[in-house]
Amino acid sequence: MVRSPVTLIKPQWMLLILAPLLVVSPIFAIAIGSAQLEFSTVISAIKTLLSAAEPSSIGERIVIELRFPRVLMAMICGAGLAVCGSVLQSITRNPLADPYLFGISSGASLGAVIALTIGLGTIGLPVAAFAGALIAVMVVMVMARDGRIEGLILAGVAISFLLGSLANLVLYFSEAQAIQAVLFWTMGSFARAGWGDLGIPALILLVALIVIAHQQRALMALMAGDESAHTQGVAVQPLRLGMLLLTALLTATLVANCGGIGFVGLMVPHIVRMLIGSGGVIGILVTAITGALLMVWVDLLARWLLPSQELPVGVVTAILGSVFFLGLLIKRRGERR
Repeated sequence: MVRSPVTLIKPQWMLLILAPLLVVSPIFAIAIGSAQLEFSTVISAIKTLLSAAEPSSIGERIVIELRFPRVLMAMICGAGLAVCGSVLQSITRNPLADPYLFGISSGASLGAVIALTIGLGTIGLPVAAFAGALIAVMVVMVMARDGRIEGLILAGVAISFLLGSLANLVLYFSEAQAIQAVLFWTMGSFARAGWGDLGIPALILLVALIVIAHQQRALMALMAGDESAHTQGVAVQPLRLGMLLLTALLTATLVANCGGIGFVGLMVPHIVRMLIGSGGVIGILVTAITGALLMVWVDLLARWLLPSQELPVGVVTAILGSVFFLGLLIKRRGERR
């Protein structure tokens, strides 16, 4: 069961702390890159974008056409994965639950491998990845029809390994060019993000946030146990399966656009609970904002670590997540002693 520790900061104060960071961090991330830009250039480009005018310099064009949509996609992805992780940890009462625990990433990777192998191109790639992710979710839900927590987790792990093995098998018989492209995509990247790619992920994230905020009281009751939730009038199984489907849809959309980025849904909810506890609706907002900020800085780190090269974002989150996970296990072992 996921328990809320003693809070360090009130949720309202946490929102006030995060608000200026939500403005400063994207501007800082846009300015830094292979071509260093002045902050004044970034501000000027944003004004140009808001006024729908033509860019007046190469710097403004870089900001508007390349870096701004990339940073926005990173924020949408980080917020969505963090919220999905928080909801999954609530409905499964498992503090180690993560969107990728249910085979969504493996399904999307399999779809991407098949798309690249048969030559569907850049348009068919996200569609195939999205289809693979949704198929994985449907298989998990069919295998765990009773909605029991153990069934959901075990089915997700089994499907994840199965689809991952199929993706590796298809990749083994693919051409070298397809292998290189799909490996970078499955490890996560925002390099291909454009303005046309932002609409659907942003819309699904907004809808998911509204639904989750509306069901927040029922989710908090579910964290206390199924019997306790039943006594409060919560339809446990429909709520659990509905939230699973919603988080799966959001995660599949993000994976289809950004590739496989793990551990965000594991780390951010834990960090938020350590700082503010559950927090209700404000807690969901804090989780989304924290995830967005984390992904902006992770993407910046991936672009900055190696000169003239870019690391896959999923590699950076995997390193950070592994260290975080080990620290969590050490802490839990100390608490048991």
